[in-house]
Amino acid sequence: MRTVVVFFTGQRRDRILNLAKSLARGIEKQGHQVDIIDGDHDINSKLTIYQYIAVGTEPLSSFGGKISRKIGEFLNSSGMISGKRCFAFVTKNTIGASKALSRLMKGMEKEGMFLKNSAILNSPEEAEEIGKNLHIK
Repeated sequence: MRTVVVFFTGQRRDRILNLAKSLARGIEKQGHQVDIIDGDHDINSKLTIYQYIAVGTEPLSSFGGKISRKIGEFLNSSGMISGKRCFAFVTKNTIGASKALSRLMKGMEKEGMFLKNSAILNSPEEAEEIGKNLHIK
């Protein structure tokens, strides 16, 4: 099955990139084909060809749980994603991670995506383990 991990950076690009790569590695261990898209730079990417979509971000602030407006804009212009099964994740931040995850999930559901699971990720090892255990089929 074709899957994609789309990530959006906050303050530290390396952290979210490592989590995205680890998540993709875990999904690949299930036997799926995985692509990684940087949502901040690959703005013209289309997600129509993917059966499963993972979207992740880093909260913009430690307390407010704000996420980038680019996420909604990207999803809105990424092709036919309504009805696609998906996974939402954010990086562990001090206090705002759960609020940021909630905002990310609402944005994805607004585009008609079918949210199967979500997580607040602490480490690349945890991301890979979650990727191995996602119910993608």
